[in-house]
Amino acid sequence: MARIAGVNLPSGKRVVIALQYIHGIGPKFAQEIIEKNNIPAERRVHEMTDAEVLGIRETIDRDYQVEGDLRREVSMNIKRLMDLGCYRGLRHRRNLPVRGQRTHTNARTRKGPAKAIAGKKK
Repeated sequence: MARIAGVNLPSGKRVVIALQYIHGIGPKFAQEIIEKNNIPAERRVHEMTDAEVLGIRETIDRDYQVEGDLRREVSMNIKRLMDLGCYRGLRHRRNLPVRGQRTHTNARTRKGPAKAIAGKKK
């Protein structure tokens, strides 16, 4: 089992797929990484040599922002928006959808479960 950027990669999967388990690496970056390190696309994680794992680790450290650093940067960006008091920051602060979605109906993922409002008495 290879450990890259603090993440244990699943050993039975192809390297391109396994690299996507790292936060901040998607299909495009995973493909770029294996091309930079000259690793065949059909290679599995358990078939990789120590030199290949080391090469991937160095490439990721040098060229990409992943895991903790990326999470920290994203949270700092959100905090900055909230401190500025801009519209997006207010939406984050109120825990509402940020990118223009409707909230009259839907938006349950962001708003949480529906709260019952007392009905009109007869």
